[in-house]
Amino acid sequence: MVCNYPTYSHVILLSPVSARLYTLHSPNGTIESPGYPYGYPNYANCTWVIVAAEHNRIQLVFQGFALEEDFDILSVYDGPPSPGNLLTGFQLPSPIVSTGSRLTLWLLSDYAVSGQGFKAVYEALPSYTCGNPGQLLNGHQQGSTFNIGDKIRYSCSPGYVLEGHTTLSCLATSAGTAAWDFPLPYCRADDGCGGTLRGQSGVITTPNYPAEYNNNADCTWTVLAEPGDTIALVFSDFQLEDDYDLLEVSGTEGSSQW
Repeated sequence: MVCNYPTYSHVILLSPVSARLYTLHSPNGTIESPGYPYGYPNYANCTWVIVAAEHNRIQLVFQGFALEEDFDILSVYDGPPSPGNLLTGFQLPSPIVSTGSRLTLWLLSDYAVSGQGFKAVYEALPSYTCGNPGQLLNGHQQGSTFNIGDKIRYSCSPGYVLEGHTTLSCLATSAGTAAWDFPLPYCRADDGCGGTLRGQSGVITTPNYPAEYNNNADCTWTVLAEPGDTIALVFSDFQLEDDYDLLEVSGTEGSSQW
């Protein structure tokens, strides 16, 4: 289900367009931001309400996600609108499972700059299943059933180390539903210093971050995307010894040094 807007010819929009509300009753489906993957419009205001059968829950799995950091927001509410998950930026969110039979998504964008948008698939879950906990970037998942009593095992590709629990178990809860006993683990580079990174999103840190990196460090990370795609690099923290330590980023028109 895509949030569509009317097409205007020779008109400049100076104020927000009207809000769009969609209610989805299908047991599974796909939700995309308007224009995905070529960018959503400014002043987007779209709400999707997913309603499942009684006693079911809803699992939401993102397949693509890129919003203007801090200015364009996707809010995901467990039920009707209320304090919930606020999603922004370029990091692919983890799967979300509702506690009840309703899940609400609300997309708001500002007056300038947009990202590719998002694409997510949803599925109604019976009370006896936990739903797929998600795949690991640079890792592997063993197990394809997600009902109470099932276990999922994770491992990492060569050159990466698993952080978190190797095995997740689907357990019954006191509320009469099911949930995984631990959060999804992740794979980090073995020495944290360099490597070739593939995939739609990821995280790069200096060795030992947030502790100090080593003296004489010489690390090179190569980020590869699909042909025709571009790569967005967003720094959430940055501190190097001034004038002596530097980070060089190449791949744009000329390299940049910090």
